[in-house]
Amino acid sequence: MKIDLQNTAFVFPGQGSQTIGMGKDLAAQYPIAKQTFEEADSILGFHLSKAMWEGPDSDLNDTINTQPALYLHSFAAFRVFSHLYPSLKPASLAGHSLGELSALAASGALSFEEGLRLVRKRGELMKRAGELAPGSMAAILGVDIPTLDKVCAEASAPDEIVQVANDNCPGQVVISGAKPAVERAMIGAKSAGAKRALPLAVSIAAHSPLMASIQQEWNDAVASANFSAPKLTVIGNVHAAPLTDEDSARADIIAQMQSRVRWTESVKYMAANGVNTFVEVGTGTVLGGLVKRITDGVAIMPLGNPQDFSALE
Repeated sequence: MKIDLQNTAFVFPGQGSQTIGMGKDLAAQYPIAKQTFEEADSILGFHLSKAMWEGPDSDLNDTINTQPALYLHSFAAFRVFSHLYPSLKPASLAGHSLGELSALAASGALSFEEGLRLVRKRGELMKRAGELAPGSMAAILGVDIPTLDKVCAEASAPDEIVQVANDNCPGQVVISGAKPAVERAMIGAKSAGAKRALPLAVSIAAHSPLMASIQQEWNDAVASANFSAPKLTVIGNVHAAPLTDEDSARADIIAQMQSRVRWTESVKYMAANGVNTFVEVGTGTVLGGLVKRITDGVAIMPLGNPQDFSALE
């Protein structure tokens, strides 16, 4: 094993990392991964794996499929790791947005099936929220969080809120909310020195008050799911602090729906507690790129394909 798990965090990606073919090679190489994909198809009652491996893009990029697909690939990769190295556990776990549910499942706070059903429900509810109250999101580059908080406050109106949705890394922040407020905030951000303000191709204003229409139904879904205390340390999105028991785990993924993802603070917390290696479990390398911009002197590794597992040996 090329890494010291005592100083390693496993991190789990969120929406935007999906790609056709995700997890296919993993399932072909490792029977336990293949079993995980088959189990998911059986639980959901349709072939999610087919959408992941064959597409089309329109199916995979539909948020009701994207969210469980990313969760599924992450969990399959984590299962392979646990099968190959049953005595080894990472020092901490964290996930970006929906990735927090992947992290909780990996920690043992949720069973694979409970987590999959919750993630699927989350995708369905967020899609509905986008239809009931369409909003928008934008990436703002080159402005710090205090400045952007002020810009968003000034751009907001009582019935048109915009706020920071994802604090991804220094200089890369996503804002979310009512479209007119987002447009005003983009202008304000440029006036405040932003290098770029880029609208995202979404109609769902994630991590904003526009999720209020589905919040109660999400609360009920989380409340009815079976949780246990995490067996591994999970750093939550909402407070960038450990989720120590089932109550704090439930509370974090409930609050997360309308709260910002504090990714920068989460990574800094883990680094301050001795983590010097970040392993991105599942699809893509988005989080690794963010981690490099948050903290210096850390190692980054992907863990989603057979060659990634070979590189560990």
